[in-house]
Amino acid sequence: MTDIRTNWTRSEIDTIYNLPFLELVYRGASVHRQYHDAQEVQVCTLLSIKTGGCPEDCAYCPQAARYHTDVKVHKLLEVEEVLGKAQEAKQAGSTRFCMGAAWREVRNNRDFDKVLEMVKGVNGMGMEVCCTLGMLTEEQALKLQEAGLYAYNHNLDTSEEHYGEIISTRTYQDRLDTLNNVRKSGISVCSGGIIGMGESQHDRIGMLHTLATLPEHPESVPVNALVPVEGTPLEQQPKVPVWDMVRMIATARIIMPKAMVRLSAGRVRMTLEEQALCFMAGANSIFAGDKLLTTPNPDVVSDQEMFQILNLKPRAAFKEGEAPVHFEQIPSAQQ
Repeated sequence: MTDIRTNWTRSEIDTIYNLPFLELVYRGASVHRQYHDAQEVQVCTLLSIKTGGCPEDCAYCPQAARYHTDVKVHKLLEVEEVLGKAQEAKQAGSTRFCMGAAWREVRNNRDFDKVLEMVKGVNGMGMEVCCTLGMLTEEQALKLQEAGLYAYNHNLDTSEEHYGEIISTRTYQDRLDTLNNVRKSGISVCSGGIIGMGESQHDRIGMLHTLATLPEHPESVPVNALVPVEGTPLEQQPKVPVWDMVRMIATARIIMPKAMVRLSAGRVRMTLEEQALCFMAGANSIFAGDKLLTTPNPDVVSDQEMFQILNLKPRAAFKEGEAPVHFEQIPSAQQ
């Protein structure tokens, strides 16, 4: 069994990342099988519960108020609407429901009270509940934990060295402080990043090194490929090669063996064969539905077909007594 380590060096991670491609995939697959069922992939749904108007300047994000994009701003959704969307997601095969709000940080106000009600409601459905709401204090994290929040997403985005090229409205340490507050509250940590933002290989390895040397590894590590959006500073960035995605996934799998490695944004631009390579290398989670917050995503029917072709099975929620949902049990949208 591969040891769980939090003392990785950059040099060690660099060596792994730069292994011959097929050797890297083989090692990632081997570690994956030690800790996970290689046929299981968790199906998650991500819903934007408050869209646009964000005061931050994240160069990749169409929800930043300062950029001119086609994103339509809307205030926080009502609790009933969100719970209805969660029920639809569960019926479509998702076992994890993520709620994202375009906030810089959580504020102790009526909107936060509504989010707590949403968390309680989704938790009551037997789904893993995740939120991504921006910066979070320890007190706020505890309130979310008491409401039943299972995971909190707060991505590092990139390396500390490259961070200033992407974001100026909050610091790298702000992100690490939020992760620490989440960890102290007892909520599981979801944190990864985005590749394709003009970063170097050194930056990619730096981001993985930061994640893998936290006191505890994140339980969930999303690997996103940039989806360039017109109107943002990164709109002209080229498509990320699948080989880079696979290297990131396999390296993350090897250095953080127990984590759920999530094949996240950018999947809409990948073929079935390219996604299969990612699963082979150690990815074991996807986001389902036609949209990830504001960017496009493969539709449910395409994912159903992919699961059938690759003989994958949806992973059950971590709640006790939650039965796994199988795609073949889900009515096709074409029927």
